[in-house]
Amino acid sequence: MSSYQRWVDWLDEARDDLAAAIDLMRLGRYSKACYFAQQAAEKALKALLIRRLNRYEHTHSVRELLEILRNNGVDVSDELIRVGDELDRYYVPTRYPNAWPSGAPHRHYTEEDARRAVDHASGGLC
Repeated sequence: MSSYQRWVDWLDEARDDLAAAIDLMRLGRYSKACYFAQQAAEKALKALLIRRLNRYEHTHSVRELLEILRNNGVDVSDELIRVGDELDRYYVPTRYPNAWPSGAPHRHYTEEDARRAVDHASGGLC
């Protein structure tokens, strides 16, 4: 089976990442929950690209994946693009201390951040 036929595997992994985000949020690991929510959305969109367009994209940007879908005839609202922007903010700074002037990344995220990220990822992107 070619990688372009494995959209189900990408979607399955997206769902597992979303479950991890929910578990991490419940444990108070908010930065990690935000990161896994972003990953869930990214992988779900990659699954959609593979399924609908027989196309894999190497980007990690949720917004960019949404724009590619939009540019190829998939109805993607401006609001969804905004959600993609918000989720993209969780890809690097949730994990790397040098993304912040001071303090470990996990100290910069709140329950509200995690809740929004999980809601975005589960509200249509996964």
